[in-house]
Amino acid sequence: MASFVLFFVLLVSLLSNSEARRLTESDQTQQLAFQYHNGPLLTGSLAVNLIWYGDFKPSQRAIVSDFISSIASSSNPAVAQPSVATWWKGVGKYYQLGKKSSSLSMSLGTQIIDESYSLGKSLTNQQIVQLASKGSDKNAINVVLTAADVAVEGFCSSRCGTHGSASKFAYIWVGNSETQCPGQCAWPFHQPIYGPQNPPLVAPNNDVGLDGVVINLAGLLAGTATNPFGNGFYQGPKEAPLEAASACPGIYGKGAYPGYAGDLLVDGTSGASYNANGVNGRKYLLPALP
Repeated sequence: MASFVLFFVLLVSLLSNSEARRLTESDQTQQLAFQYHNGPLLTGSLAVNLIWYGDFKPSQRAIVSDFISSIASSSNPAVAQPSVATWWKGVGKYYQLGKKSSSLSMSLGTQIIDESYSLGKSLTNQQIVQLASKGSDKNAINVVLTAADVAVEGFCSSRCGTHGSASKFAYIWVGNSETQCPGQCAWPFHQPIYGPQNPPLVAPNNDVGLDGVVINLAGLLAGTATNPFGNGFYQGPKEAPLEAASACPGIYGKGAYPGYAGDLLVDGTSGASYNANGVNGRKYLLPALP
């Protein structure tokens, strides 16, 4: 029992802003436990700009860019259900609760590639914001993605990614944990460091690190939309808020419990586990939203 508790605590602290609740329509009807603190939410049409820092293969960049494109694919009949776009609609419930007349739509913006490690391979929080500022400062979310050989302040020891805001833009940072801490930031595609040692699931895009990045990025996008400035939707103390996709870590489908991601779809050819379909035939595992 102690190992279950320890594993749960590990997921809460290290997968904050990247795990969540359930995906099914019946679960989405449950009343939200989050409190709205009357702050602004991100609204309108925003571009998601990707800043690639370090060595990423083109195939890896495609995994993330296709995920962003999948969010806006609700009108694409070629995308099977359940879809990434349907998952994103769960964020709209917060806008209704906040009595907002508009909601948020996102599309893939520009991609900036920094393969020269211009700031080195060990980054501070301030340098993450510096990198994020390379993206647009208007109607945008700037996402910094650091390669597997880049150390970032707090990475693995306390977080897998984060979101915040600068003077003119919202930003997100997520690290590729493939070689540094996949058991923390890429679970359930890698064996966890603590807790039940169930076999890891097969990653839907055959890349443990980048499929883990998508999990974290998805939750951070939901947190950015609904709590962009620290006074939107969250529960708990403001200094350590539980946001839209971080209150119930490690839950991806029905029946989930610590060490078990829940009942998921399985690709008949690859054996990969997933819960959302995307564009270009992609499949993803996403944190569930209420």
